[in-house]
Amino acid sequence: MPLLAHFAELRSRVFRSALAFVIAGTLGWIFYGRIVNAVADLLCNVGLGEQKSKAHCATLTVEGVLGPLNLQIKVAILVGIIVSAPVWTYQLWAFVAPGLHKKEKRGAIFFIATAVPFFIFGGYLGYRVLPIALKFLLGLTPNTLTSLVPFDTYLDFCLRIVLIFGLAFELPVFLVSLSLLGLIRGRSILKPWRVAIFSITLFTAFFTPSGDPISMAVLALPLILFYFGAGLIALLIDKRRDKKAAKEESDEDSASR
Repeated sequence: MPLLAHFAELRSRVFRSALAFVIAGTLGWIFYGRIVNAVADLLCNVGLGEQKSKAHCATLTVEGVLGPLNLQIKVAILVGIIVSAPVWTYQLWAFVAPGLHKKEKRGAIFFIATAVPFFIFGGYLGYRVLPIALKFLLGLTPNTLTSLVPFDTYLDFCLRIVLIFGLAFELPVFLVSLSLLGLIRGRSILKPWRVAIFSITLFTAFFTPSGDPISMAVLALPLILFYFGAGLIALLIDKRRDKKAAKEESDEDSASR
């Protein structure tokens, strides 16, 4: 394909991705109130700004005259990025795929097909952990004090937990994809298992925003299981690849004779 044709296709892909983002962002703008209430309910399991118990709740606030408008724009942008993710991910894949070899296409297809559900599952698990993390953190507030939490700060905290859980669950997908591409073998994955477990534990300790032991355990244990699962799958891939290579070598020797 000529260079100008590549630019034309790239422009078309970017336009479709931007259109999907605008449509999803518009939905986020329209349903802004429901989204805010759903996120706020995680704090106390009641409506926005209500307090059920000082030990486990806080009063959510919006700062400044332009605060509500900025918050609504921020929510619309976040919804646009998240909801339109399947569209712009596919557009990226459709633009890159023609330049890939057959083996690279197979690995990329596996990555895209499995990365999305793993990310969704990890993000949902992070969402379910949020009330536990909030209860732990706000439980540190003395009874004589009341927690005032800016809603945009609270939204960033919730988003970080969901994103960290979602991205962390991409570990097995990443390892198996490298194995399919022949860049890493199963033994290389499983051999440093002690270092891997320590690294996973260290990762959860540093990057879990709440820092409470329950959230860390909920993230670390699945990652450890996924690590060993990815290693075993990579071993099966290596076994099949070695068997195929041995058969091709045997056929070549037979043909040469």
